[in-house]
Amino acid sequence: MKKKNPILVSACLLGVNCQYNGESDFTRELLDFLKDRGEFIAICPEVLGGLTIPRDGAEIIGDKVKTVKGNDVTKEFLAGAEKVLKFAKENNVDFAILKAKSPSCGVGMIYDGTFSRKLIEGDGITAALLKKNKIKVLTEKDFIKH
Repeated sequence: MKKKNPILVSACLLGVNCQYNGESDFTRELLDFLKDRGEFIAICPEVLGGLTIPRDGAEIIGDKVKTVKGNDVTKEFLAGAEKVLKFAKENNVDFAILKAKSPSCGVGMIYDGTFSRKLIEGDGITAALLKKNKIKVLTEKDFIKH
């Protein structure tokens, strides 16, 4: 039987307290899916890019990523995305499950850059880079039963 490629998963979804506010967004349904699926690897692009836990909330504004205080963290977000992509390629990853709405990991919908919780169409920095490199990306929302 052919071994399945590992799945990349946002660490916060697995209970790691690495979100900007120092908390996690543990998702039981996702863990239930993963335990039967095989190998998975927890990642946090923002931490890999050099940002701290906790950190100021950030959103994509045009072609930049800025914190709620106006600091430009684009460089850190890009660095984290590149590290995730390199890791994905080294481990033959072809599938990732990332945190919905995040400026790093959001897929399809992200916050609009006004810090008002309003959503717009778009992908986070890491999600966009993975998709560009033919890695399928979903969010935890695809695993939660409504």
